[in-house]
Amino acid sequence: MPLDPRVNAWRNDIADIALAGRLFAPHYAKPLTRSCGMIATPLRAEPGDTEEQVSELLPGEHFAVLDFSAGWAWGYALTDHRVGYVEAIELTDPLEPTHVVVEALAPIQSEPDPVAPSLSFLPMGSRLHGQAHGAMLAIEGGFVPLSYLRAEGEHDEDPAAVAQRLLHAPWLAGGRTCHGIDGCGLVQLALQLCGVAAPRDLDLLRETGAALGEDAPPRRGDLVFCGGLPGLMIDDQLVVHVSESLGRVTVEPLHCIGAPLERRRVAL
Repeated sequence: MPLDPRVNAWRNDIADIALAGRLFAPHYAKPLTRSCGMIATPLRAEPGDTEEQVSELLPGEHFAVLDFSAGWAWGYALTDHRVGYVEAIELTDPLEPTHVVVEALAPIQSEPDPVAPSLSFLPMGSRLHGQAHGAMLAIEGGFVPLSYLRAEGEHDEDPAAVAQRLLHAPWLAGGRTCHGIDGCGLVQLALQLCGVAAPRDLDLLRETGAALGEDAPPRRGDLVFCGGLPGLMIDDQLVVHVSESLGRVTVEPLHCIGAPLERRRVAL
């Protein structure tokens, strides 16, 4: 079977050593695990600041590097195996995460005090390594209130509620944060925080979960694909999704979006 280059790392000159028994390449590389730094970083189809953004690495997410060249690292994100290029300068030594950000933005504060000034902010889905001190998590560079976090390995139970925390976030192709997100990024992130691994691309996302028949009553959290765009049912009428026409994450009645191509149910 042909290998999908979006989730299988191979080029004409090099390939992931895990593919050695499935395709021929002049060279195979063993991945070097690195981590995204404290700023979300675009994952691009080709090396270059103006190239297409296919996804986004969130702070603390791990990236398997197969090649470094001209300031760019080529490899794949370990969360979803999405292949692409990131700027090498944005990658750091990996740390084992202890907590994950579950709100749209979490402040990094200068002192272990809830009213201390915020130095910067971390987007939902960021993975952090730190030690709890009272109501704060001490990380390298500051302190994050534990009220914005959940311990690694603990999960939300309602992907629709997770997605609604990003209401009004602007649309951005390839984005995965409240500063810019697309439909697949919204659904993927909501499912990931509920402990469900989900792919990044639309056609692959449409294979997630079990297909529902037209007579199956909608349920909160169902995946729905309207006009080719994904969303999550809030109830039997409303869906949270990224509207490209409105340019933001929004909640709309299902009949206003278009006839659903299909609905799928994910086991949590």
